[in-house]
Amino acid sequence: MNKIAVIMSVYNNDTLQHVEEALESLYKQKISLDVFIQQDGKVEQKVDSYLQGELQKQKIVYVGKRAENRGLAYSLNELLDLILAQDYEYIARMDADDISLPKRFEKQYKFMLENRDVDIVGGYIEEFSSEISYNKVVKYPLSHDEMYKFFAKRVPVAHVTAFFRRSFFEKAGVYPTISKTNEDTLLWMNGFKAGCRFANIPEVLVRVRVTKDFFTRRGGVEKAWSDFKDRWKVIKTLGYNKSSYVYAIGLFTVSIMPSEIKKFFYKRLR
Repeated sequence: MNKIAVIMSVYNNDTLQHVEEALESLYKQKISLDVFIQQDGKVEQKVDSYLQGELQKQKIVYVGKRAENRGLAYSLNELLDLILAQDYEYIARMDADDISLPKRFEKQYKFMLENRDVDIVGGYIEEFSSEISYNKVVKYPLSHDEMYKFFAKRVPVAHVTAFFRRSFFEKAGVYPTISKTNEDTLLWMNGFKAGCRFANIPEVLVRVRVTKDFFTRRGGVEKAWSDFKDRWKVIKTLGYNKSSYVYAIGLFTVSIMPSEIKKFFYKRLR
């Protein structure tokens, strides 16, 4: 069987309970995985001790440490440098506070074997919270052409569900580091531009944790402006029509609204 590497970044805001739950969801998979983790700057001592213990137990293949927080894209690229130098055929994403469903990787691996032209496959997510009253299944288009069309307005792949064939990075390169918040958006842009083939599985693959400040964090003028510039870049690079620019302006407007109004639109437009 072709080897599968899972890449995860951990930083100071990640709690021990969430990291444990995320890793346990990987250990319960019906398929063999090698887990690579990068500590993005200083993390809680309890988290560090736990990860070192898992490394010693050989449940994790690699735990990298870095004193300075450099961001998600930088951390994932460090892990990709290690993995792409080895014989891994598949690389999958996992966040340190989310939960993969038990058959997630089995289904994605099988899909890749049956669809040799596909470079990346994702799936649906279920957003949940133990802090606020919120639960939502977010669906994405399934075929390459549908995903390309969808990308004119929104990202076509939930980053936390991404399961790559190594050919994706050989064609598109690694994560762009020019954006503070949208490394996945720009990676998808480079993937489409480079001729990568995209797909999604019509099932929930990952449960994504939502905190009480979820909608507050998605706002603010600085983040909204960053998102807008990256969206503009996608539209221009991939040659979408004028209506895409209008949608981007509308999305920027919603992003700088108060959190309750933003929450209303967010629930209905996704």
